[in-house]
Amino acid sequence: MYERSSVAELAESLRAELNRYSVGGKLPSSRALVDRYRVSPVTVSRALAQLAAEGLVITRPGAGVYRAQPRTETGAPGDTSWQEVALSAEGAGEVVPRSVDASGVLVCLTEPPAGVIGLNSGYLHPSIQPERAMAAALARAGRRPGAWGRPPMEGLAELRDWFAREIGGAVSAADVLVTAGGQSALTTALRALAPPGAPVLVESPTYPGLLAIARASGCRPVPVPVDADGVRPELLAAAFEATGARVFVCQPLFQNPTGAVLSAGRRGEVLRIARAAGAFVVEDDYARALAHEDAGPLPATLAAEDRDGVVVHVRSLTKATSPSLRVGALAARGPVLERLRAIQIVDSFFVPRPLQETALELVGAPAWPRHLRAVAAELRHRRDVLADALRRRLPGVELPHRPTGGYQLWTRLGEGGDDAAFAAAALRAGVAVAPGRPYFCAEPPGPYVRLSFAGVSGAAELAEAVERLRGAAEALPGGGAGPDA
Repeated sequence: MYERSSVAELAESLRAELNRYSVGGKLPSSRALVDRYRVSPVTVSRALAQLAAEGLVITRPGAGVYRAQPRTETGAPGDTSWQEVALSAEGAGEVVPRSVDASGVLVCLTEPPAGVIGLNSGYLHPSIQPERAMAAALARAGRRPGAWGRPPMEGLAELRDWFAREIGGAVSAADVLVTAGGQSALTTALRALAPPGAPVLVESPTYPGLLAIARASGCRPVPVPVDADGVRPELLAAAFEATGARVFVCQPLFQNPTGAVLSAGRRGEVLRIARAAGAFVVEDDYARALAHEDAGPLPATLAAEDRDGVVVHVRSLTKATSPSLRVGALAARGPVLERLRAIQIVDSFFVPRPLQETALELVGAPAWPRHLRAVAAELRHRRDVLADALRRRLPGVELPHRPTGGYQLWTRLGEGGDDAAFAAAALRAGVAVAPGRPYFCAEPPGPYVRLSFAGVSGAAELAEAVERLRGAAEALPGGGAGPDA
């Protein structure tokens, strides 16, 4: 039984048995629950924590777990219908009204129900997270003098210096701001660079979280198509000329969702085109630590090749560690850096110092390079298992590009396929996938589905997922994935 499934099932069993105990009555000890249900102590701890969060039990450290007083029924809710008028009226005079919609992001963040295999996650499975190394780093960080003091607004100097060295080129610690993860950094960057109503050039397809940020800021995302070599420079130049945009957001390395790497011949072109347009390039370098074992030498960051302050660089530790280690960086040079700094201070003051200290301890430990090597090998293995299983069992699902980094495969359904219908059928069959439509800010050129191989327990679960997807495709009209399905 997978850990996530075990927690949900144990919580459900305990929830059903609560009526056996009087209010204030003590539940069996954790050890007794481990023996009774044949699960790990961690599973018991998480299941009890879930019940405590629901207000069903109370945990008393050193004493045990007790049934809580049932919550009293509250009165009838008030009338909140007035809010529809207030919220719809707020953008009445705007050229591009804000659209605050997290649905595209939630596809990747929502935990699948018990028994459902999650091919929609954007994070590493706990089995390949550096849990021991993070625990040790957290313990060491807690012993640092002043660990709970207020950090510098820009972030710890040592951590900024580490990020600067990772980015490379002429970037120094003075050019770096520590952020609360990559999503926060992208939000700050767009707020700094694009006023409400402005066009923002984005790769097509691209990460739905970026589209959500742009629309929530009142900006208008404009698509620039990518191919196997990254964004197409001639279309980028045309988009700048047609829209007057002053921002282009891209992922030059292992682009999400396609996995494409911006080719050597196009890198200089992208910088030249942006410079000629008087525009910034926001480089989201989210997957540099997720290179596969067979990736070969990685290209330098665009920021390292930029002499004129065109690039605003974004990166994060989160993808290669844990969803909860939300520590990232923004790097920029010139007057824009002060604007980025001011917006971050207004929004959140600073990233909590204990989190920064933990990140610093983690990346400075001998376990860090060992973890990256282990992730590189495991992601390559999982990629090949999933890609080969799709080729054998679902030939109607095309894989235009086999990436050498990142955590997903970008697949295209055959002629007549429907990504939304396929995703719904997959969920009924016990597999959560991400339909492709939210990755496009305009009409999609075809039916695509993103399949992530990072968030599952291993190769066996990937093979089982493909078998379930085959059944889902066969249950759809016409086979669902195309004529060969």
